[in-house]
Amino acid sequence: MDRDLQSIQEARDLARRSKEAQRAFEEFSQEAVDRIVEAVAKKALENAEYLAKLAIEETKLGVYEDKVTKNRFAAEFTYNYIRDLKTAGFIKEDREKGIYEIAEPAGAIAAIIPTTNPTSTVIHNALIALKARCTIVFSPHPRAQKCSYETAKLLEEAARGAGAPPDTIQCLTIITAEGTDALMRHPDVDLILATGGTALVKKAYSVGKPAIGVGPGNVPAYIERSANVEQAVRNIIASKTFDNGVVCASEQAVIVDRVISERVRNEFIRQNCYFMTREETKKVESILFSPKGLPSPDIVGQPAPFIARKAGIEVPPDTKILIAELEDVGENYPLSKEKLSPVLAYYEVEDWREGCELCIKMLEFGGLGHTLVIH
Repeated sequence: MDRDLQSIQEARDLARRSKEAQRAFEEFSQEAVDRIVEAVAKKALENAEYLAKLAIEETKLGVYEDKVTKNRFAAEFTYNYIRDLKTAGFIKEDREKGIYEIAEPAGAIAAIIPTTNPTSTVIHNALIALKARCTIVFSPHPRAQKCSYETAKLLEEAARGAGAPPDTIQCLTIITAEGTDALMRHPDVDLILATGGTALVKKAYSVGKPAIGVGPGNVPAYIERSANVEQAVRNIIASKTFDNGVVCASEQAVIVDRVISERVRNEFIRQNCYFMTREETKKVESILFSPKGLPSPDIVGQPAPFIARKAGIEVPPDTKILIAELEDVGENYPLSKEKLSPVLAYYEVEDWREGCELCIKMLEFGGLGHTLVIH
């Protein structure tokens, strides 16, 4: 059987089993649900380092220590945030008006997982699904199938050990676009969680059932003249270099009031960032994106010195970020969009009004509804 057909059949099988498990799981009490969620969070936390190692080995993206942090954050912060929420039975009542709110599960969930966060996203989505008495089937990225599957497997074992029905957490093993599409469209899937590129999120929303999509960010960071320049630059560097810039909420451009631009520039240089010449910028542009205009898989999540060598430019070995000075935003300025690597665009503006307009222009170009930073 062809691989695409195998993938479609697996998607159908997992969706059916997920729905069967969900029908049993929705009858569980709040106490039983909370016991299962706690066990899954604990298992994820115990395996944060192991899963981070798997992700690095398979995807070759990002930084091991930062992936450990993301796994821990997904396990600990998510669990602590949802731990005391009531998600079963009567959750709110207004006796005076005679209104009662009863929690109802969304059902069986299909979750699409990106290669940039292949284990932490599985942890987060599994926890919120189980807390709501939903089951979940993951469709990982082809370049991260093994680490995403291993994460789902560990969490499923923990859930079953705490009393969950079999198949509450599942993961595709044969990854194709056709299989993912079949999973999202299957009648037994009630909700879609899609994390990835614009095309994927649009497809999820076009299926015709409830969907929650998290697409690309194109995050502008505006440093206004009243900012603490040293602190602002330090924060931007910490964010942009975290996991080598693969987080979609990391900064993609710095927009600076001209009156403080020289101070900002000097601070970036002092903290080991490199301002590229126009010629060097062109060289980086040529390797940073695929022919389709998307971040190149060979560059995503790689450190700045690696990107510089690949582009044929020389930078100090301790360079943290490559910075390109740009005049405008749009298709003629490729570095004005999401890059998923430690490369920043740099703009100067006269005042806060021009700064805000440029921020909005960036978001409209590639990050509407996502993230904006102001210092």
